[in-house]
Amino acid sequence: MDNNKIKADLVISNCKQLITCKKNAVNLIGKIDNGWIAVSDEKIVAVGTKEEVQNIVDYDDRVIDASEKIVLPGFIDCHTHLVFGGSRVKEYTARMTTNDNNVLNRMGIKTGIMATVDMTRDAEEQLLFDNAEHRLRQMLGAGTTTVESKSGYGLTTSSEIKMLKINQKLNDNLPIDIISTFLGAHGWPEDIPKDKYIEMLLLEMIPWVAELDLAQFCDIWCDEGHYTVKESEKILLAARDAGLEPKIHTDAYSYIGGSDLAVDMKMVSADHLNYTPRSVMTKLAKAKVPGVLLPAIDFAVKHPKPFNPRPMLEEGMTLALATNCCPGCWNVSLQFVMMLACRQHGMSPAEALRAATIGGAMALNLQEDRGSLEVGKLADIQIWDASTYEDAIYRLGSNLVEKVIKRGKIVVDNADKESFKYVT
Repeated sequence: MDNNKIKADLVISNCKQLITCKKNAVNLIGKIDNGWIAVSDEKIVAVGTKEEVQNIVDYDDRVIDASEKIVLPGFIDCHTHLVFGGSRVKEYTARMTTNDNNVLNRMGIKTGIMATVDMTRDAEEQLLFDNAEHRLRQMLGAGTTTVESKSGYGLTTSSEIKMLKINQKLNDNLPIDIISTFLGAHGWPEDIPKDKYIEMLLLEMIPWVAELDLAQFCDIWCDEGHYTVKESEKILLAARDAGLEPKIHTDAYSYIGGSDLAVDMKMVSADHLNYTPRSVMTKLAKAKVPGVLLPAIDFAVKHPKPFNPRPMLEEGMTLALATNCCPGCWNVSLQFVMMLACRQHGMSPAEALRAATIGGAMALNLQEDRGSLEVGKLADIQIWDASTYEDAIYRLGSNLVEKVIKRGKIVVDNADKESFKYVT
């Protein structure tokens, strides 16, 4: 052993394509043919050619041979509503033939966010945990290693706190990082006037969430028929004063100025952006506010105005893709999201892959330690059984993942043991 070299716990060798997704990659994804990558403890210690890695590390026989495999960063799913009670499958399937809420009501089908609020409030905490855990394991198996999870289906202090505590428990019990967001302003209860509920948010909910250290971010739905720009600013300023950085659902079904507020407050992200004017895209780019795009919800609701990423990219915006996993968009796969982003919204495979990795990290202020394969970052890595990274959008309905490595440890292994070597 060379004492001048780093002792690697794991080396991934002979990667047909090593996709680094480095921030300043000229080709967006930083592809290295026949690349190698080395890990020590939880961190990446070397990335490059065989010679470059072997000059830096000693590794004995702790090697994964990734010949004919694609190696890339774990996905960062930066917008989900992971914890919820029940299912809205009846509503979803009925909407295949009608979008008339009166018809759905006559069929006895409860609809929308408030239907989920009722089911979430009524559900036992253990059941909510178990169901969210199942969805998380599916996400992990599809290559996601970090997930943002919002509250917002409680709309009472106790129910919102219950959801956020489930996030904490999930984070403690699963090999996947959960980033919590308080979304008490997802709506307001039917039996409480909006202004009274805003008082509850300001005087009770936000202080309790901050005091209990249950979330990093505070989100709000700013759209016609939801929260106004003035109301959103008031709530998000209070959240920031309490230590919760702001994010915003906005421009999903109208443009009322929520994306402008994201610029003015230099928010962590602005999400949806279906109706965002190009002039505001320019401002978002200059303010370095990432835009989080949600192809699966546009698909699920047959959105009348699907988002258009092309002018956003032309204006220089940072874009992220996310599943928006929720009762109205039951989706756990960022591979599926990439397929939709490319076919339905005109993104290239490289643009989509970048948005699902380093873009997602930037939309959570996590770009310094994850989202790309670079020395010093967390060893959050996925290995695909594919001939090129572009297979992610070509093999419709497939899951390309063969292995997932979280913080340097293999946590998903779908490989044929005889053809895929891993020596401990």
